[in-house]
Amino acid sequence: MPNASSAGTIDVGGDLTVNRFGYGAMRITGPGIWGPPADKDEAIAVLRRVVDAGINFIDTADSYGPNVSEELIAEALYPYADDLVIATKGGLLRPEPFVGWPADGRPEHLREVCEGSLRRLKLEQIPLYQFHRPDPNVPFEDSIGELVKLKDEGKIRHIGLSNVNEEHIRAAQRLTPIVSIQNRYNVDDRASETIVDLCEQESMVFLPWAPIQDLDKNPTIHAIAERHSASARQVVLAWLLGRSPSMLPIPGTGDLAHLDDNLAALDLKLSQAEIASLTRA
Repeated sequence: MPNASSAGTIDVGGDLTVNRFGYGAMRITGPGIWGPPADKDEAIAVLRRVVDAGINFIDTADSYGPNVSEELIAEALYPYADDLVIATKGGLLRPEPFVGWPADGRPEHLREVCEGSLRRLKLEQIPLYQFHRPDPNVPFEDSIGELVKLKDEGKIRHIGLSNVNEEHIRAAQRLTPIVSIQNRYNVDDRASETIVDLCEQESMVFLPWAPIQDLDKNPTIHAIAERHSASARQVVLAWLLGRSPSMLPIPGTGDLAHLDDNLAALDLKLSQAEIASLTRA
């Protein structure tokens, strides 16, 4: 089985070194990211396979389930390995399945869900806590200010942002160091291209969500996959690793076979020309 250590390492916040291939734990919940998984035993097995494969960065959120993803992580992996970094997020609600994710960036809500994540994950301090999305009804600085208070209280080690633009990043940086950005990014969605470059320039980690999208629409992906006898999923994950040293892919799945397919991307070495062709595609 490929090991995540072959992707090299990256520093989160300058003091948390992890292998540069992580895992997103949204899909271990039920249909519609709601309730428990259909097969809890497989979800637990996936999480344990993740760490057996050398993945020591897991991304989750209180809204996944809600609460279910965090609870399963603790059930499967606690007590945690010393090098395991669990990142979670707060600021979105999940009132019912298959519908939108309303934002709630009120300071009192962020405090409540952060403390709930601490309990569910059985942590004394969350290594990386990310503001899930700016709330248009709450001043951005008020939301970040509450995370700064939680950090000062020792409940958060590092602060990250998700679903943000450069204006948000600069506003947050005026209040506290920001160590990571988690935005949607894949071969066919480059809205955050400049944010990837900014992360590289300023030693922030970039966590691409939805890294595997619209694979059937891009002939360049399939041409490269055929050349390497690889799957399209493996090609786009290998491209992310080659796109920037600040990139920390976090592909997620609740299925063991899909996890193994994702891990096989670690053995796929794209040429610089292939990486460039996908970047231009």
